[in-house]
Amino acid sequence: MGPLDILWHLLNLLAPAVALGMIASALAKLLWRRELGAVRWWQLAAWGSGAAAVALLAGLVISGRDGRMATYIAMVLGCAAAMGWVGFGPRRGGR
Repeated sequence: MGPLDILWHLLNLLAPAVALGMIASALAKLLWRRELGAVRWWQLAAWGSGAAAVALLAGLVISGRDGRMATYIAMVLGCAAAMGWVGFGPRRGGR
């Protein structure tokens, strides 16, 4: 396997986490427009995607396989927790 194949495998592994973070942050900005007005979309997306990626990698290490339902549940919970912390918690607005 060459370096380009490794890059594609890593990108495809992390794609669900990044997509979840981006979609969840867009929906959160739509639903809580007033409350999340001070928080930028990319901040929510970055924190949500990062937390989902950590959960995805932890699920891969723990279970030994990618794509387990428990891993996807952990991704959603991690993304929601990170976005809640950034959007409504002490890190609100990057301050």
